This record gives sequence, C-alpha cells and structure tokens, in this order.
Amino acid sequence: MSYSEMKGRTLVISGGTRGIGKAIVYDFAKQGVNIAFTYNSNQEIAENQVKDLEEKFGIKARTYALNILEPDSYKDLFKLIDEDFDRVDYFISNAIISGRPVAGGYTRFMKLRPRGINNIFTATVNAFVIGSQEAAKRMQKVGGGSIVSLSSTGNLKYIEYYAGHGTAKAAVEAMARYAATELGEFNIRVNVVSGGPIETDALRAFKNYEEVRDETAKLSPLNRMGQPTDLSGACLFVCSDRASWMTGHTLLIDGGTTFK
Repeated sequence: MSYSEMKGRTLVISGGTRGIGKAIVYDFAKQGVNIAFTYNSNQEIAENQVKDLEEKFGIKARTYALNILEPDSYKDLFKLIDEDFDRVDYFISNAIISGRPVAGGYTRFMKLRPRGINNIFTATVNAFVIGSQEAAKRMQKVGGGSIVSLSSTGNLKYIEYYAGHGTAKAAVEAMARYAATELGEFNIRVNVVSGGPIETDALRAFKNYEEVRDETAKLSPLNRMGQPTDLSGACLFVCSDRASWMTGHTLLIDGGTTFK
C-alpha cells in the first residue's frame, strides 16, 4: 500500500534499531519519509542502519543517542534534529527499558519496589510527555502532525511479572487522550497503537517467554505470534492522511487474543 502524501515528511522515533522500532523505521522509509531515530548504546549498529536506509530508499536518515530514563534530554535531542531536518511531522514514542533498571518493576505484585516502578513510568509516561511536547512545537510550524505511543494489551489482560509495565501502559494511554484533546486545535493527532505479545528481543527477555509465546498462538484465532511488522503497518496507517479523523484512540493489534 502506498502513502504518497508522506513522501518528504519527517519521522522522529525513539528506539529505532531493534524489534518494533526498526520495523517502523523501515516501513516509513519505504514511503519516502525522512527518519530521525534514537538508539540507547550501540552507535555502530545505528550508524550502519542510517547508511542502509539512505542507500535503499534515497531518504535522509540520522541517528541520535537517547537515554529515556532522562526524558528532559529530549529537549537537547530535538535541537540536534532541528539542525539536520527542516520539519517534524510524526513522532512515535517506542523505546522501552529492560535489564537492571526494571528490577523491582518487572516482577510479581508482592515484590514490586518503587525504584523499578518509577523507572518504568519515567521511560513510558514521562518520556512520552516530554518527547511529544517537543515534537508538537515543531508540528505546529508545519500545520499539524501525528503523535503515536506504543502500548501493550498487558494493561487489559494479566501477564505474569507485568504489573509495572502494564500499569504504565494504561497511564500512557490516558495521557495520550489528554494530549489529543489539547493538541487537536493545532491539527495534531495523538493516538496509541497497542500490541499483544510481539516476537521481539524484549519479549524473549521475559522470564516466562516460552509460555507467553505458546499461549499467544493458542489464544489467537490466527494461530500465531504477532510480528514487529504487524505493529509498524498500524503505525503507518495511523500517521497517514487516511486516518485524518482518528485521534485520542487506542488501536488494538492483538491477533484477537484479548477477546478469546
């Protein structure tokens, strides 16, 4: 499917080198969208991806380091983006945290600890807020734009060890509705794309990955796990002009798993 109106516009996305973020980057680049994406630690992989995007699709791509546990750093990040791009049309808040920062947050309820929960909320909710604020300032200059947060059906269904993440996802969905209500006057749409379990490195890091994988395929009428491209295609549609009257909405891409 072609979204020709998107050619020459600019996407800013956090976490663009792996999994869902990487799939989004490539789907947008195929439409001629210029890409500004962030990475956490591996600069070499990010810079190689820049070269690949520019060679394959003839677009402009740049990459920037970002620690989403320090969301105020978005302000300096967007100043760098201003130097490289003359407009911002789309912002997708995608990056997540894992490993040591989620200790005390990715666990059973009785073992939850404030530090882990706070880190998850910072990376999920605060990062969405600051990133969206900075993006919206640029979108106003070009007559509007589209903001998307990635979410998870873990805020609708019980997933073991997921209380911290699931609650943060519920909060970011509520925040997106508030943002949509207040930014609509600037022709800026704000939506959420919420996925069921998706086959990514982040999911494989789950303590009960194999159980989640098998149960997801069993629950889905489509009899398979979700793939990163299942969400990237949804993000492409939500940002496109074909979704021009969609705002304040959470689009579920779950393979039918939250119904069954």
